[in-house]
Amino acid sequence: MQEVVGVALIDGGRVLAARRSRPEALAGLWELPGGKVDQGEDPATAAAREILEELGCTVSITGWLDGSSAISEDVVLRVAVAHLAVGDPVPSEHDAVRWLRADELDGLRWVDADVAFLGSLRALLEAM
Repeated sequence: MQEVVGVALIDGGRVLAARRSRPEALAGLWELPGGKVDQGEDPATAAAREILEELGCTVSITGWLDGSSAISEDVVLRVAVAHLAVGDPVPSEHDAVRWLRADELDGLRWVDADVAFLGSLRALLEAM
């Protein structure tokens, strides 16, 4: 089973959403940025590495949202919670990013795998 990590990057009571530019089937949909966990790599290390690669900033992983979501038969998504440590997010693999408050989460079209985490994410943001 391939593990993929998404990152709920939190700053000032908002979470960062990134709009996919590829593949064509997902282009224009929003997601929590992240990517694949490499063989033998710790998921938290993978989450921080993916954010550095995709957004050019350093994050501190502070926890995980409960549960997981199937992307396909052999790929599963987990979501880390993180805070900015150094730099500002600048997308290199996405065509846009947006900071969202809890009440703005439902205003975007999300990739299917991330939808399973929106309730937990909303509760986290509302508790801040």
